[in-house]
Amino acid sequence: MYLERLANWFLGVRNRHVLLADIAVSLIATALAVWVRTDSLGAVVDFAPSIAVASLSILTIRLAVFFRFKLYHRIWRYASVDELARIGLGATVAFLLTVGLFEGVLRPLGLVESGFPRSIPLLEALIALPLVSAPRFGARLAQRIHERLHKTSRSKRVIVAGAGEAGVMIVREMQSNPDLGLAPVAFVDDNEGKRGLRIRGIEVEGLTADIKEVARAHSAESVVIAMPTAPGKTIRHITNISTDAGLKVIVVPGIFELLDGSAHVSQLRPVQVEDLLRRAPVKGDSARVLTLLKGRRALVTGAGGSIGSELIRQILRFEPSEVVLVGHGENSIFGIEQEVLSGEQDFPVCRPVVADIRDRARIGRIFDEYRPEVVFHAAAHKHVPLMEANPEEAITNNVLGTRNLLEASVEFDVQAFVMISTDKAVNPGNVMGSTKRIAEMLVYKTAERTGRQFMAVRFGNVLGSRGSVLQTFRSQLTTGGPITVTHPDMMRYFMTIPEAVALVLEASTLGKGGEVFVLDMGEPVKISDLAKDVIRLSGLREGDDIDIVYTGLRPGEKMFEELFMEGEEYVRTEHRGIFVCSSAQQAIESAGGDGAGAAELAYMFDEHVDALISAAQEGRVTDIFSRLSSLVPTFGTVGMESRPIEAEESPG
Repeated sequence: MYLERLANWFLGVRNRHVLLADIAVSLIATALAVWVRTDSLGAVVDFAPSIAVASLSILTIRLAVFFRFKLYHRIWRYASVDELARIGLGATVAFLLTVGLFEGVLRPLGLVESGFPRSIPLLEALIALPLVSAPRFGARLAQRIHERLHKTSRSKRVIVAGAGEAGVMIVREMQSNPDLGLAPVAFVDDNEGKRGLRIRGIEVEGLTADIKEVARAHSAESVVIAMPTAPGKTIRHITNISTDAGLKVIVVPGIFELLDGSAHVSQLRPVQVEDLLRRAPVKGDSARVLTLLKGRRALVTGAGGSIGSELIRQILRFEPSEVVLVGHGENSIFGIEQEVLSGEQDFPVCRPVVADIRDRARIGRIFDEYRPEVVFHAAAHKHVPLMEANPEEAITNNVLGTRNLLEASVEFDVQAFVMISTDKAVNPGNVMGSTKRIAEMLVYKTAERTGRQFMAVRFGNVLGSRGSVLQTFRSQLTTGGPITVTHPDMMRYFMTIPEAVALVLEASTLGKGGEVFVLDMGEPVKISDLAKDVIRLSGLREGDDIDIVYTGLRPGEKMFEELFMEGEEYVRTEHRGIFVCSSAQQAIESAGGDGAGAAELAYMFDEHVDALISAAQEGRVTDIFSRLSSLVPTFGTVGMESRPIEAEESPG
């Protein structure tokens, strides 16, 4: 019966051949240690009883330690430095226990002879370590040989730009999976100290500037840019060199897209415009975001939109107890709900809610049912020319909708409220920007009145959002063009959606109430340059394959957007990527202009907003424009070509 149990246990061990090898090593290593120590086979015979006791004791300890360290639960053909370190640690622990057993038990009890050398445990450990490692790393060696022998002639020869952690992970996957059809042949890296080093058998053969020569030497077809933290300037540099050399370029997504921080072959994709505008990430404080969200009920408006859906993806990483997905479009809400449900992780409960934020009674019922503790307000009408033609919609959605959410948040004890604002709210001359500026004022006034952590976060355009210029360009490409740009000198600030949302979450932890935070957008980009990048990355040539046509400014558009309001003071927060307005109260109270107008607006702000909303609901367009002018002095000054005002320390 016991033999049967032992047999069943043995058959259940994954690495039975390794276990048998360890047993054999442990039974003979002590005898070998005595032979080495005494240089006499006769001594081995003389000490046979002690050797038997020592061998069985060492075997028992070694197997117990190795099982505790799970050294029989690994797939050794994928062994790495981690496994080597674990073997070394296990062997060290086993050696220390063996010494303790010898000196504390076996010698005092006379189970080993008095003349038995005290150095035997050390010698045995030194002999046993390479012998127990051999069958394990032999499997890894066999795997590497198999990988080399089974590389198909169809494999694409690849240069990996970036010999850092991401590059090594990508190469390891390529080597371990020949079916991927990718064969790494060389690294390039701008760290001169790495030149000549070999990583997983692949040499670092030069700098990124040497890609053309390295590709020619290896007949390479593609370049993989494995630099998730590299700024867009670096990506552009490598892309230009590679395309000039006739190489296909693929890239590891930026660090904001790699939510788990690690890169895999499955994430490789062609270089996109977003990569060329990527900036080096600023280290944030995820622990603070975790404190804000963990175990709390969060509500996101505009949940089906570009910013709202990314907010949900990132919020879910911080373990909220529940997330309420509020949106007006049923298809977009259904889409983000299905995306969350299809994820592999065990996410908290997500509650999809189709609702219009302009409906105060409906919003009240939602807050009453779900009792959110943190609200992220991303729902807004954002298209400048479209809102210029439909001011009633802009006001009822952006102003009335925001006020409804603020009132419900106060009524149902929401602790933190974060409104997503826009650079178009700065010195706005159009309807859309003016409504977002008024929404910022509403947030400030509510925070001032309640003392709660209510704030606004302002940033520029995000790349790839629905209806964005980048999406328009790509759509125009698919139809054969031309690509339309309003003006050759028009400039805008751009940021990727994941980066913007990550910074919004960071900013939400910094607010005490009433702040306007501004994300550091870097340098503005010419829209015409963006169009040229889209054409080039599509493998086309401007003028030959597709044209760029300049159409002129549309209603409500400025040549240059701004991030900082004239008369306000902005300073960097402790987070390098975020500014805060240090004079928000003065800015709000001076919104009506100078003198009596400002004082009257500060005192009668709510009445002015009520009148504006009433005018919008009743379709009185002339009255709408009059009310907007009284609330936002810059309204109507469309076409201002003012350059961005510098903060205390200019962004970028």
